[in-house]
Amino acid sequence: MEASVKTVAEESSVTAARCLSSLLDSVVLGDNCETLAAMPAESVDLVVTSPPYDDLRTYGGHSWDFYGVAWLLKRVLKPGGVIVWNVGDATKDGNESGTSMRQALHFQTLGINLMDTMIWEKTGSGALGSPNCYAQNFEYAFILTKGRPKTVNLIEDRRNEITSGTVKVNGSLKADKSSTNRIVERKEYGKRSNVWRMNQEQNSDHPAPFPERFAKDHIQSWSNPGDIVLDPFAGSGTTLKAAKELGRRFIGIEINPEYVAICHRRLAQEVLNLFPDNAGHALPPSGK
Repeated sequence: MEASVKTVAEESSVTAARCLSSLLDSVVLGDNCETLAAMPAESVDLVVTSPPYDDLRTYGGHSWDFYGVAWLLKRVLKPGGVIVWNVGDATKDGNESGTSMRQALHFQTLGINLMDTMIWEKTGSGALGSPNCYAQNFEYAFILTKGRPKTVNLIEDRRNEITSGTVKVNGSLKADKSSTNRIVERKEYGKRSNVWRMNQEQNSDHPAPFPERFAKDHIQSWSNPGDIVLDPFAGSGTTLKAAKELGRRFIGIEINPEYVAICHRRLAQEVLNLFPDNAGHALPPSGK
């Protein structure tokens, strides 16, 4: 019997698949650029993350490479995949840094679409920012897409003031000057706005956790059960825990071993296991 011979491309594909399998449902202790570079291209459906910004906090004294992370996220993201990039700006000597906007624009230079500039309005956080300004209680959540988003599950929980009759929905203008406007029945609830008002998470183990609801609602909006959700700045594991509870696969990357330990504690909570063949793989591969 003639032995089968794999091509270099086939061998590479098998190796990449094994690499991805070893990372699924785990927290990787290590540098995010190194870990992302080792992952297969176009293997991730959704990224939900909040990177450190403007040196507001030390996060254990670790630094990171924005340009490297941005390029590598584009590489590992599937066509139609989404990145939720939650950031804010520091104010120094009465001057806001503008880092967040520069980051969003850089993603565009890489060919990533800025589909939406969402706002997380933080409630219960007290007065923030300069004493010469109104209380600065929000952060950005840039919704970045690799082409047309393949999954859109918009949450409809905004109660309409008028719930009976019909409403005209404005569409686009076609080449022949005709319109795609249409008449639809009013619903009791419509899609929420892109300003999300949520309580700030209180977590003494991490300096800047975002709300679990924030992570869950984005995961629900831009992915489906079984999809792979990545957080390259895993922190205390909020994104990973939310992904696990919603039946998604997850990959977390975190360079601070203290935060990795927090992730493990939170992920140890029992939920219905939708993937029995991968049970017990919540611990990271050794060495990373």
